[in-house]
Amino acid sequence: MNLIQDMDIDNKRVILRCDFNVPIKDNKILDDYKIRESLQTIKYIMDHNSSVIILSHLGKIKKEEDKLKNSLEIVAIRLQELLSSNVKFSKQTRSTALDELVNTLKPRDVLLLENTRFEDLPNKLESGCDAQLSSYWAELGDVFIMDAFGSSHRRHASTYGISKYLPTGIGFLIQKELKALNDYVLNPDHPFTIMMGGAKIDDKLDLMNKLLPKCDKMLLSGGLANTCLKVLGFNVGNSIVSDNSEILNKVKEMLVTYKDKISLPYDVIVTNTYDDTFIDQKGIEEVDSNEEIKDIGGKTIDEYKKIINNSKTIFVNGTCGIYEDIKFANGTKEILRILAESNANVIVGGGDGASAARNFGYANSFAYVSTGGGATLEYIINEKLAALEDIEETEVL
Repeated sequence: MNLIQDMDIDNKRVILRCDFNVPIKDNKILDDYKIRESLQTIKYIMDHNSSVIILSHLGKIKKEEDKLKNSLEIVAIRLQELLSSNVKFSKQTRSTALDELVNTLKPRDVLLLENTRFEDLPNKLESGCDAQLSSYWAELGDVFIMDAFGSSHRRHASTYGISKYLPTGIGFLIQKELKALNDYVLNPDHPFTIMMGGAKIDDKLDLMNKLLPKCDKMLLSGGLANTCLKVLGFNVGNSIVSDNSEILNKVKEMLVTYKDKISLPYDVIVTNTYDDTFIDQKGIEEVDSNEEIKDIGGKTIDEYKKIINNSKTIFVNGTCGIYEDIKFANGTKEILRILAESNANVIVGGGDGASAARNFGYANSFAYVSTGGGATLEYIINEKLAALEDIEETEVL
């Protein structure tokens, strides 16, 4: 796989695919971590006297109204602040006006195009990896650098299609991501512990089965734990669980096969469906049928702490509860604190876990916090990513 530092990018127009899919509310960026993590590659290109043409998606574009709340213009403003350098913004993803703007770029100029997924209306040209769209974007530059780790599990026009037409390599962010996952997750120091939460076990069962043979302990919470507890015969009330019979059978098989590795909550924080003000901590065997599990309890935190403190490597995916609500954030916050104070190499696998780590101020305490979500899980499961799988073998058309 070609690395940006091994390629000739001097005095070129470099097309750079970044992942600027950041959370935005009320026209404010809530977390600019992904933007900041792209700066090393952007500055490297600028330092080689090249202009940078950046592509990224933002959110999901299923109807015209979605375009209003998913423009990258606000990202261009933030990127300009972080670079302390002018960032041009194109409101078009392709047009003669864009062609003219590209032709005026000078060395070290930075241009950000509008959301690539605007091209998904009406014919899904971006997500369908349309050849004509890929070719058009490729014609804007001389070299293509893929550095959007969070999108590297998808073969879209902007993540993969362009590589069919230009010399292609990967940037520093993807290099860091792959190294961290290879070093700490695929080849960890033992004892190796997995902390896994989240709502739907259906989405993570393959990952769990991939990691269980590699790890020494897997500590579960959230909907994942709820489904396991349900399979074991516990009453989990109205909590989030899988109702897919095939999934439930696979969970049962997993629990039997790895009964010595999997740890489940001893106690939980519950609410009552008939009383919005009701919050209680209960042993897992005490949950009533009209209650819903929202977080892990104190005894579970203490038991999980013992395992964490005996670990050399810990991979975190997901959160312990609904951390966005202060009433149910304690489990996630306390576990993050324990992880930060441990001597283990802690890797947070993107998504909600990474957001919570940054939200509670613990991200800088960990060995690595991934920018990926689905891409992180895809790489761990398959040890490859669709957009990167054969770019080093691509014969430029």
